[in-house]
Amino acid sequence: MIRTITATEYVMPLREGGSLPAIVAGDDDGTYVLKFRGAGQGARALIAELVSGEIARLLKLPVPEIVFVDLDPRMAKTEPDPEIQDLLRKSEGLNLALDYLPGSITFDPIVALPIADKASLASSIVWFDALVTNVDRTPKNTNLLVWHRKLWMIDHGASLIFHHNWDGYLERSGNPFRQIGEHVLLRWASEIAEVDAGLAALLTPEAIEGVVDLIPESWLGDEPRFATIAEHRLGYRDYLMQRLASPRKWMEDAVHARTLRV
Repeated sequence: MIRTITATEYVMPLREGGSLPAIVAGDDDGTYVLKFRGAGQGARALIAELVSGEIARLLKLPVPEIVFVDLDPRMAKTEPDPEIQDLLRKSEGLNLALDYLPGSITFDPIVALPIADKASLASSIVWFDALVTNVDRTPKNTNLLVWHRKLWMIDHGASLIFHHNWDGYLERSGNPFRQIGEHVLLRWASEIAEVDAGLAALLTPEAIEGVVDLIPESWLGDEPRFATIAEHRLGYRDYLMQRLASPRKWMEDAVHARTLRV
């Protein structure tokens, strides 16, 4: 289950994000990094964040807690920045946020991984990013944090790139993910083939369906090829299940990409 909180205070924007995510306070006394429905790619970025983040959790990978955030557009009245005011107004209703990790620092690929079992974790993260076609975990933008000497994965809004063009999505579901060759952890990922079977076994049809069922109805229904919200939701499930089907060419391609890198 995903908790739903209400945003009570807009604390500060995170200007390094292209879609202006922000730190907000919640009615549960927690602090979160909020991703706005009214920004950038809109609800699709939130769907990617939710689905990919919860798949990562199924794989026992380190992802901060994800929550739904109810946003009252009246918060815009207290913001002096017109851009932020507009964003708050456009994002009325249900948004998405990740638990804020205070004091965390961005992972620096020049230094060693801050974990004992580097190969297994790095290989699992590379495998996961190849599965969800995450284009945004490179040396230029690692989307990895170090917090309490542990690696944490953040920002999956750029994953599931297929849902920006649904034409032939099932036919494309097994395609290799060429961008995996740019992955920031690839040089440590020496066990991709070894972790493949175990990770795939965790993503049963029931598990994938459970994740896809988390997508709020208000984030679906904007794709003309689907007659109903239920069909739109089913499209995500079918794509992911077909991508997980063996043989997984995208996994083999990731192994090959590493051999070229090292």
